[in-house]
Amino acid sequence: MKDRIRQLRKFLKMNQSDFGEKVGVKGNTIGNYELGLRSPSDAVIFSICREFNVNEDWLRNGIGEMFLDLSKEEYIAEFIGRVLKDKEDSFKKRYIAMLSKLDEDGWEALKKVAIAMGQI
Repeated sequence: MKDRIRQLRKFLKMNQSDFGEKVGVKGNTIGNYELGLRSPSDAVIFSICREFNVNEDWLRNGIGEMFLDLSKEEYIAEFIGRVLKDKEDSFKKRYIAMLSKLDEDGWEALKKVAIAMGQI
């Protein structure tokens, strides 16, 4: 599991301190997990899986894909949950607030921009 924790953290482009903060432990604790000096508790494993949408079977046993597949609705809900944790005046919060005020014409205009950008 130590190698998979390191692999996940590096894939997410996070240092040990930031990764640890997200899952509720100190950065040196993550370092100890990655070195195999300590094993994460079930609570830490659950926190890693929940925070980063990681497949628990992959994390524990190396079986399956690193991340769970999400439905479009689950992906949106997960994204909104992360944005709500952002600082009060983050760009993401302001942008979502702006989107929430669009009328149908605004949504149609935004759709044309997204198509032009090759996003849909």
